[in-house]
Amino acid sequence: MVRFIVFASLVAVALTIYSMIDCARTERHQVRSLPKTAWLLVILLLPLVGAGLWYLLGRPNTAHPGGPAPRSQAPDDDEDFLRQLEIWRRQQQRETELNQRESEIKRLEEEKKKKKKGPDEDSTGESTDNAPDPNSKDS
Repeated sequence: MVRFIVFASLVAVALTIYSMIDCARTERHQVRSLPKTAWLLVILLLPLVGAGLWYLLGRPNTAHPGGPAPRSQAPDDDEDFLRQLEIWRRQQQRETELNQRESEIKRLEEEKKKKKKGPDEDSTGESTDNAPDPNSKDS
């Protein structure tokens, strides 16, 4: 039984200290219901009750500071999301077009090389027929 009382009193002291620090760090204009100094006195004079009241009635609402809670929106109603989505879509389209152009250029270069070699040349690039070359200086 003594251990329970010691544990409960430690929890009460810790909660009171945490509540006082939280109240002291909160800006004056964010404190609800009572002035900040009044909340510090309530927490100090009524340790558990004051801490509970601070969290229920005095502490600023951290979910949406500075105004009412924002209304949740579907992603397709959010203009920023739609703008980013459109930018992403355009980038993907540009990349696809660029890849298509690169592959087309490679294909055309390969066709140009094949035409330059000619159909009667082997893989070394030398002519397979035995006719003398009219451009050679051997004659």
